[in-house]
Amino acid sequence: MIASRYRTIFNRYLSNLFTKAAIMNRYRTRLPQRSALLFALALTSASCVLEAPELDAELALGEMQYSIVSTHDLAKRWAPIHYMDVDATGTYAEGGRSDYITAIDYDGDWDAQNNWNNLPQHASSLAAYGYYSVVETATHWFLSYAFFHPRDWTDIFFLYELDQHENDLEGVLIIVEKDGSSYGRLLGAVTVSHSDFFSYASAGSSLSSGLENIDGTLHTQSHAGAQHPVTAQEAKGHGLKAWPQYDINGDGIVYYPSMSDNAEVPSGNSDSYVEYELIDIFEVGGLWDQRFNTSLFYNAGGGFKGNDFGDGGANAPWAWNDGDDGVIQGGEIATDPAKLVDNYFDGVGDFSHVYTSNPYGNAGGPVTVYQHCNLAGYAVTLAPGAYTLADLQARGIANDDLSSLRIENGRRVTLYQHDNFGGSSVVLQGSDGCLGDEGFNDEVSSLRIE
Repeated sequence: MIASRYRTIFNRYLSNLFTKAAIMNRYRTRLPQRSALLFALALTSASCVLEAPELDAELALGEMQYSIVSTHDLAKRWAPIHYMDVDATGTYAEGGRSDYITAIDYDGDWDAQNNWNNLPQHASSLAAYGYYSVVETATHWFLSYAFFHPRDWTDIFFLYELDQHENDLEGVLIIVEKDGSSYGRLLGAVTVSHSDFFSYASAGSSLSSGLENIDGTLHTQSHAGAQHPVTAQEAKGHGLKAWPQYDINGDGIVYYPSMSDNAEVPSGNSDSYVEYELIDIFEVGGLWDQRFNTSLFYNAGGGFKGNDFGDGGANAPWAWNDGDDGVIQGGEIATDPAKLVDNYFDGVGDFSHVYTSNPYGNAGGPVTVYQHCNLAGYAVTLAPGAYTLADLQARGIANDDLSSLRIENGRRVTLYQHDNFGGSSVVLQGSDGCLGDEGFNDEVSSLRIE
């Protein structure tokens, strides 16, 4: 594991360097002399500011200023301070160690079916780790964090076979708006608590309730010279919410993100300061690379195996699922976070669905259609192409149910009254807050994006 960390750090350095070089090469013929100089300086100093007021719409919706920072530094900046309740009682508590966060391969292998039974022999050496991924658009960063426990357990005897399972991975999506500063501005979060998601807005955030009600405030706490979001997990079942909706009740550990890549072992069940190391989900040989490992997952979809008590029960971030949140599909909290955020919240403001970096795949697109006027109601993003009514319905879009569109990158959209591109039509080449102005509100049965 240690050797893997050093390889990861080196790979991050190379990736950051090549990314900067690619950006400079792309824009060097279009930038004024002063900006070109700043680009060159950025290649030698990760802290230099990049001024690019003429970036095309593919990478920016407006005039913005950026600092080039690595995704690992960004993940450290917004990693949560994490309150972990601990219960030391019960047959399967291992004296409280069953509630310590640790690495998925804490026992030295990527076999999900021995994690429950291997816990006793590693109980005194459970170093703290958290997993992360970063997905980016021109307007926002979306950071997923996940915390692992070898056991999801209970101390109620008659629930042993019903309410326990091997492996547990729950987490949080942190939403950060690009505001021109190095690390952006915290807007809110969506947490994973078993099979339910809970949404939160930070103090002063523009976010308001959308298709899902906001469940509370995302609080922050000072650490390493910056304000970090604060999350918490319950003991035993490890549901995760924004603090203090869950909190420490008696014994508990407060985990802090390490700024120097330390993974500390708690001194006991009431340790108020333990640093956890962040692991990139996409590091070489890491969790994403293990998705085809049949000792870890049932399949690449992300469901962990397990053979103690419940048959599995834990999921990787790309399989987290609320189950009753409308057009949001399983895993999209990590793989298409812009879609989830645009559906869960109103008040998102300037909001791109075109990903400039998404290691999970090819989600998103330049056109987002909305159920109601003013970019409200359910939101579904579409890539260029032709969509019949069946195509739209397969994506959760009902017939005659669209009222507004967000169009990025100069795309041209033709809306049709009937299926298979028939009936009257209207052509749009920019965002439209209400199709009623064109007499086309709730009239769309097919469309083309060019």
